[in-house]
Amino acid sequence: MKHTFREEGDIVIVELSGKIMGETADSSITKIVYDYTKQNKVKFIFDFCNVEWMNSRGLGLLIAGATTARDKGGDLKLACACGKVKELLDTTHMFAVFKCYDSLEEAMKSFQSNTGAK
Repeated sequence: MKHTFREEGDIVIVELSGKIMGETADSSITKIVYDYTKQNKVKFIFDFCNVEWMNSRGLGLLIAGATTARDKGGDLKLACACGKVKELLDTTHMFAVFKCYDSLEEAMKSFQSNTGAK
């Protein structure tokens, strides 16, 4: 798994690519959330446009990140989850845990309006 991150206003966008398998290198995505929350940045979007696959351990990393953000009064939202990632989220009923959006733009707008989640 590869990732890059950037800030758009008060939102941290984490662009993921490859396979998210919960391995040691992947755990850095939870460290990103933790480090930003220490700076009082608590709004996160994980962009899945270039993610091929994710296993349950990778899902655990997302849950840990979301818990960290929510404990600080923020949230972690998902954008562009499709294919096998969407199947995993559906099978595990994670759409009840994560707000998912078809595009990065919709996810960004949701932080202002809190509408449009699936």
